[in-house]
Amino acid sequence: MAKRIGHDCAALADLPARSGAAAARGAGARRAALPLLFFLAVAMLYPFAVGPDARLLSRTGAGVIWVAALLAAILPLDRLVEPDVEAGLFDQWALRGLSEEVLLMVRIVAHWISFGVPLLLAAPLAAGLLSLDGGQLAMVEWGLLLGTPGLAAIGVTIAALTAGLRAGAALGGLLAIPLTVPLLIFGAGSLQPGGEGGLGLLAACSLVALAVAPFAGAAAIRATRE
Repeated sequence: MAKRIGHDCAALADLPARSGAAAARGAGARRAALPLLFFLAVAMLYPFAVGPDARLLSRTGAGVIWVAALLAAILPLDRLVEPDVEAGLFDQWALRGLSEEVLLMVRIVAHWISFGVPLLLAAPLAAGLLSLDGGQLAMVEWGLLLGTPGLAAIGVTIAALTAGLRAGAALGGLLAIPLTVPLLIFGAGSLQPGGEGGLGLLAACSLVALAVAPFAGAAAIRATRE
């Protein structure tokens, strides 16, 4: 029994590593870099669209960063869950006694590491491009730290719901955007005057998403098996 538990724990620990290794090979490495490149491209192009007015950029920059973070989070939706469903890996894990809820929670962590951590590291560069000062940058970093786990949870849930569907990637984007609106509002609003309380609301929304996502996604995966 102890041997089986140890084997299952090793399998769980291997999931994020397996996802990272897949992303590091060939075209996977290029696709894994797309969210970060997209995030930086939006921050770089926005000043060209609205002009060099530093006050305007500072006032609107938070919203731009959060829209870019949202779009970066949903770019890889088509490869979060569907490849493993098609390969029958969830069936194999179920036979070994690993619940879909636990597997999806691990997948949420892996997704957050793959896009959330790079965005946190790239935020100072984006803030510089958008003329945000040090205080605003600190709020952006706190907001991304609290909000990107919720974006990851919603992304994995949508990926599970659309796994196996034709044009699932496009449908996933349409489903994810309205669900992430509260995170977007509170994240961008936290940088507005008197918006410090937005971080608390952002954290609450993120926690709700993290609590619901594994169960909703697991139900979707079990439905595809029936």
